[in-house]
Amino acid sequence: MSTPAVMRALQQTSLNGPQDLRMITDVPVPVPGAGEVLIRVTAAGVNFADISQARGKFRGGPQPPYLAGFEAAGEVVSVGEGVTGVAVGTRVIGVGYGAFAEYMVLSAAALVPVPPGWGDEQALGLVVNWPTAVAALKSLGQIARGQTVLIHAAAGGTGQATVKIAKHYGATVIAAASPSKHQIVRALGADHVLDSRSTDILAEVLRLTEGAGADLVLESVGAATFETSLAAAKRVTGRVVVYGLAGGEAALTNWDLVYKHQVHIIGLNIGALIQAAPQMFGEIMGELFALAAAGVLSPGQPTVYNLADGSKALAALESRASVGKLALRP
Repeated sequence: MSTPAVMRALQQTSLNGPQDLRMITDVPVPVPGAGEVLIRVTAAGVNFADISQARGKFRGGPQPPYLAGFEAAGEVVSVGEGVTGVAVGTRVIGVGYGAFAEYMVLSAAALVPVPPGWGDEQALGLVVNWPTAVAALKSLGQIARGQTVLIHAAAGGTGQATVKIAKHYGATVIAAASPSKHQIVRALGADHVLDSRSTDILAEVLRLTEGAGADLVLESVGAATFETSLAAAKRVTGRVVVYGLAGGEAALTNWDLVYKHQVHIIGLNIGALIQAAPQMFGEIMGELFALAAAGVLSPGQPTVYNLADGSKALAALESRASVGKLALRP
């Protein structure tokens, strides 16, 4: 099948939010450069980073107008100069720029094959949500059997993966989610499920840990939960891995760390990890495929929107009305 000259894509036209995503139908199909491949996008992942970019809060993010989205799966239709080992027709997933479109260019070096027997939509998360979960729990969070982990936003795409993986590692899981999502989180294996909208999360964590606090806290919400996360971590040895700020920014001072919250705070951005620590990322991906082979992680079941409804998908994610992974289908 020949590649067309133009394509449909979602363009972010302002920094006022995802409501200003616009469908355009005459975008030139990109041409892969050296070390790149062109894929026909069959599924694009929706992530909080898309919302941060749309609101101008993503450091170094693109300026409007820009083609939105960065995570996509699809079929390789052409390869750039110097690309070897990636054949036309291969189904892959990766991250780049302009995923909310019919075609997208990806770096050949960072491609991950869609696992055999998985649909392209089911593989979304393999290069964003799931690596983030493994890095937060194991590579950086150093979770160990018998320890306790508090997971915020446990019903989200990354949250669900962390619950499953933490249980596999032998941790006691305290998960926070809105009441309508509690049944889903319990089904994933969480030992205790708390109301994410409650002001008593800290008290509940301390009660469940007999006053000691959690060994590891996974913080992705931001302003509304950051102080609670710090206070809920075990003194001196507790770790707080911060990988999101969906609810806004939070302040922290050196005084806080010396006199109030004597904990380890670790920042995680999976894109920065890939660039700065490629060997660690390789180990993370190896662990991911081992988890998939063991049945701990199974093909995803994202909620799928049509590309034209991209702004609705992002609005659902931003308002926390969604459960699990969201995807767009061109």
